[in-house]
Amino acid sequence: MQPDIRKIVTFDEETLIEGFRPAATPWRMFAVAAVVRNPWAGRFVEDLKPEIYAYGPVLGEMLTARMIALAGGGDRIEAYGKAAVVGLDGEVEHASGLIHTLRFGNHYREAVAAKSYLSFTNTRGPANAPIMVPLMDKNDAGRRSHYLTIQFAIPDAPRADEIVVVLGGATTGRPHHRIGDRYQDLKELGHDVDNPAAV
Repeated sequence: MQPDIRKIVTFDEETLIEGFRPAATPWRMFAVAAVVRNPWAGRFVEDLKPEIYAYGPVLGEMLTARMIALAGGGDRIEAYGKAAVVGLDGEVEHASGLIHTLRFGNHYREAVAAKSYLSFTNTRGPANAPIMVPLMDKNDAGRRSHYLTIQFAIPDAPRADEIVVVLGGATTGRPHHRIGDRYQDLKELGHDVDNPAAV
């Protein structure tokens, strides 16, 4: 069982001036999307695992390889994330199923030597629906400079019986980051900075 991929779309954005000031380093965000036929479209399927187990590794490996090539190496990627948009004849559960499995995400996580979880969105929409890929620092979930969102759309996808599966990344954070990190807030509010997850 292999995913039926209709097309692959690449998004690549490089910002040279942000906030009326040149960026010291170009701010680059990019993504790769696979437009896949939804194997569960138009019906209720109780057990999604066979397709998840079959599709996840194939999509994870393929999209990761393209992301690494686009970045010029896994070490160039500082922020990362994932997303899926299911067409109107599918459930949000279908979008979730293809990206919320270690069989998909671990390919990317391991390729960029990440410690953080992959931030995500899973939504439903018609062709040309907004594709929103939230990013965060691959090693530090509290580093706000790398809280980013890639936004793009594919004019003919997803069709009603398709799912768009996406990986996204950035080579830097925002050029003029100046709002501080989560740890400064925690310290100011008297929380344990060494255990931010406890808050």
